[in-house]
Amino acid sequence: LTPDEGTCVVNGKIPWKDRISYVKDIGVVFGQRSQLWWDVPVIDSFELLRDIYSISQAMYNNNLEELTELLKTPARQLSLGQRMRCEIAASLLHSPSILFLDEPTIGLDAVSKLAVRDFIKQLNQDHKTTVILTTHDMQDIEALTNRILLIGNGSILMDGSPEELKQDAASMDEAVVKLYRSFDEKEGR
Repeated sequence: LTPDEGTCVVNGKIPWKDRISYVKDIGVVFGQRSQLWWDVPVIDSFELLRDIYSISQAMYNNNLEELTELLKTPARQLSLGQRMRCEIAASLLHSPSILFLDEPTIGLDAVSKLAVRDFIKQLNQDHKTTVILTTHDMQDIEALTNRILLIGNGSILMDGSPEELKQDAASMDEAVVKLYRSFDEKEGR
């Protein structure tokens, strides 16, 4: 998308101007959208992504090593947690320097959430990939982040570590709530 105003630079690239080189340097996972083909083994989806991103065979083989037990299963037969780990792995096949995760644990049970969080942390440590997480899940935030940006209406409202933001919130003596419609209007009164 091209913005109406302002700019955005990611790793020295303007996404809407340098689209092809930009997408080769990022990975993206949307919690509710799949990049895996439903009825084929995960490995076949990965091989197609290898071709799309022009990944060398050596890099591809190296990036697959930790996933061998899931790769022969069709995506439709994976649990939601297994599928999310495969989605994240698929987004990392081309070794991007930045990984965007949008609600990566949405809809997962507690055990799967923990497994996905551990998977993200391990991949971040192993590949030194910057992970940008958008979520409403405070447990994901606490487990995965060391810096939080709270954004509202296109502006940064808060920026700091989880500990700093907790201290700031604890020191507030007032909270403001704006209602755009009264409860009576909502119920037709």
